[in-house]
Amino acid sequence: MGALVENSCWLARKALFDRDLESAQQIAIQDKQIDQLYRQIELDCVNLMALQSPVTQDLRLLSALMQLVRDLERIGDYAEDLGEIAIKLFPYPVHSCMERVKVMLDRCRAMLAMSLAALSDLDAESGLDIKMKDDAVDDDYASLYNLLAHQTDVPGVIEPIVLLVLVIRHLERMADHATNIGKRVAYIVTGQR
Repeated sequence: MGALVENSCWLARKALFDRDLESAQQIAIQDKQIDQLYRQIELDCVNLMALQSPVTQDLRLLSALMQLVRDLERIGDYAEDLGEIAIKLFPYPVHSCMERVKVMLDRCRAMLAMSLAALSDLDAESGLDIKMKDDAVDDDYASLYNLLAHQTDVPGVIEPIVLLVLVIRHLERMADHATNIGKRVAYIVTGQR
């Protein structure tokens, strides 16, 4: 599931910055697989809780995994949204802030990779370190929002600006979900929130 979500983020990057509309369409197909895995993992966790009477640490693992896969599923949904926005942005000229948006997206992708590595290794410290990366994404969001929202001489329609505000908002939320995954890994390992 994590690999599919990472790939969806890569496809969203290609759709937005390489103007690759085929990649945008592939995300929707992949999102159905992500949603199916999410439902199956959640059901498996519920069944284990109901049928196996897990002890404290196992119960902590199962409950955190249920929340964690929801975070992953949401990141996949945001990647799909970015693909849809890329299609809407396609007819417009490339905005001057797109390089900065690309940096923000790459930070989000790195955070997702870090959170999945922390999960794979059950590394609480690495999971908590992701929060520091989230601060940079929050700063990206604030500066890009100010840049986009305070433009005065906008030629033509404002739709591309509105769409770019949505892009940076989705990226900011993706980073928040990656941070949550890291925190949930730390909770699985340490039992502390």
